Amino acid sequence: MGQPVVGMAMTAREKEYADKLRRFIKAELKRANVSYKELALRLAKQGLDETETGIASKLSRGTFSATFLVATLAVLELEGMRLEDL
Repeated sequence: MGQPVVGMAMTAREKEYADKLRRFIKAELKRANVSYKELALRLAKQGLDETETGIASKLSRGTFSATFLVATLAVLELEGMRLEDL
């Protein structure tokens, strides 16, 4: 659950969104001065089992579940995010 289906290629539009989301999350982590290790600790407090290495891998690939995205936005306490901001 939460992993992309193996063998399914992403469309150009999906790749574009994935890259925008990856860059957005990395920028927000930097803006909040939150490391991958700190993010993993914050996610653990919410019941999500993520490691620093796993987070780095997800953000490097640009592929992650909606659960990871929403939980990350929640623990960063972002308010008023709009799709246009991506």
